[in-house]
Amino acid sequence: MNQNELEIPNSTITRDTREIDEKTGNLYESVAIIAKRANQISSQMKEELVAKLDEFASDHDNLEEIFENREQIEISKYYEGLPKSTIIAIEEFLHDKVYFRNPAREESK
Repeated sequence: MNQNELEIPNSTITRDTREIDEKTGNLYESVAIIAKRANQISSQMKEELVAKLDEFASDHDNLEEIFENREQIEISKYYEGLPKSTIIAIEEFLHDKVYFRNPAREESK
């Protein structure tokens, strides 16, 4: 996931549906592609977050002892502040950064 080369807004914006369906000719197909890519991005982000948080995990849990790890909180806040996976997927789709194909269309040709 390379967000640096795309300018991704942090909040939602209104989209022209004609712009979304012009790449596939079908709005539903475009939305399905975006949804699948958003799931991929979300999974990648979750794996990264879990890996970073595991670095600070303690080996033993004590119910009497409650302490907050400052690094874990900062990492969590950073990931909460990132753009949502759906917004990233839409931007990638609109800027032709997503590879997709339709096997049904390829067979009919």
